[in-house]
Order: sequence, then C-alpha cells, then structure tokens
Amino acid sequence: MRVVIFQQRRGGVIIMSESHARQGPETRIRILDAAEKLFMEHGFDGTSMRMITSSAKVNLAAVNYHFGSKDALIQEVFRRRLSAMNKERLAALDALTEAAGGEPLKPSRIVEAFFGTSLEMAADTEHGGYTFMRLLGRTYTEPNSFVRQFLAEEYSECVERFLAELYRSLPGVPREEILWRFHFMMGATSYAIAGTDALQLFAGQFDDRDPARLMPRLMSFLLGGLRAALPDFSEQALEHRNAA
Repeated sequence: MRVVIFQQRRGGVIIMSESHARQGPETRIRILDAAEKLFMEHGFDGTSMRMITSSAKVNLAAVNYHFGSKDALIQEVFRRRLSAMNKERLAALDALTEAAGGEPLKPSRIVEAFFGTSLEMAADTEHGGYTFMRLLGRTYTEPNSFVRQFLAEEYSECVERFLAELYRSLPGVPREEILWRFHFMMGATSYAIAGTDALQLFAGQFDDRDPARLMPRLMSFLLGGLRAALPDFSEQALEHRNAA
C-alpha cells in the first residue's frame, strides 16, 4: 500500500511517497552535498533549483519536503558544517584557557585555535570540507546580504569569545586595532581558501596546489600580521606618507 505523508509548508501541502520518507536522511545529505558544490562553483544566484535536483538525482518535491525553500537550503548548507567547526573552535579555546590556569593566553595560540580549525577543514578533500571552505571563502568576497546576516548570527558567540581572549592577551594594543587585524586575518584566510585562480592569473600554472600545504603558509602569514608594529597615525607620519 502506498503511504502518503503530508507536511504543511507556508500554506501549501507537500506530498511525499513512502519511498521518499524511507530514504529521507540519505536524500537530504545528497541534496546538501549537491547544493554545496554547485553554490561553490556558480554562486547562489547562478545555481537554480533545477541544477540542484539534477545533480542530486531527486525531484523538486524532495527538496521542498526537506528544506521548504532555496533560502532554507542555503542556510542548512552552511549550518551543518559551521556549527561543528565553531564547536571545535570553542572546545580548543576552552582547553587553552583551562591549561593557562587563569593567565592570559599567547596570541599565537588563539589565532591557531580559530583559523587552524578552518584550515584543517579546507585540507579535507575526501568528506567535503575543501568544497565547503571554498564556498565560504567565495561568500565573503561576493555580497549577499541574506547569507552574510545568517553567517553573522552563526559566528557571533564564537567570534566574541575569541576576540575577548585576544583583548586580554594584548592589553597594550587598542581594541580597534585588534578588530582590524582580525578582519584582515579573516579576509586573508577566506581569499586563500577560495582558490588559487587569482594567483595563477599573474603567476601562471604551478604544481603546488595541495590544500594541506596551505595551513603552514597561511598561519605564518597571519601570525606575522598580528605581531606587526602598530601603525603610526601621527601628523608627521601622515605628512611623510603624503609626500612620498
């Protein structure tokens, strides 16, 4: 006997067969994987629902059943990996603060706990981590108010914790300067993870594109920026720069 499942979605009724219900978890993961890859390759506006259903080998009813809308699907693509990544970051920070016994943490350890986690995911080419981090990097460089607002909410608790530890570890550095440097580190990480296409425009083809080698390169760069001398905003310095 055919069993029909009804689920209300914004005033409409979605009808799913028994086979769809039985294959729910597998179908859902297949849709998320397909959407993640297509969003990374084509962007959100450039990816149609037809492209997603074709890649995932499902019909539109299955996407509507599991997610309800394209916006909800986009949110879930990010949430399934960001939630785990931010939990891992906070767990690493908790371990550092416990080991420090109340003393301020070393700034380098804070940076490694936050950015190292994302770089480790970017090195995962077998379980989708690399694809997701390239999508995340693309999202930071392409304006999309809906997605950026969602990401801001997802990141809020985690970023606040890490910034608080950076403020505590660098008491001689103005908070505004720490915010700028964190912003620069986020930008450098996102751009690097997004891919080497821009680099190859002026450097040509090169063989070293192993994602695992990105982490030591980028971490060295990030820590160098964090430790750099504070900018000189004095009138004499400004005059010198304007005259140069």
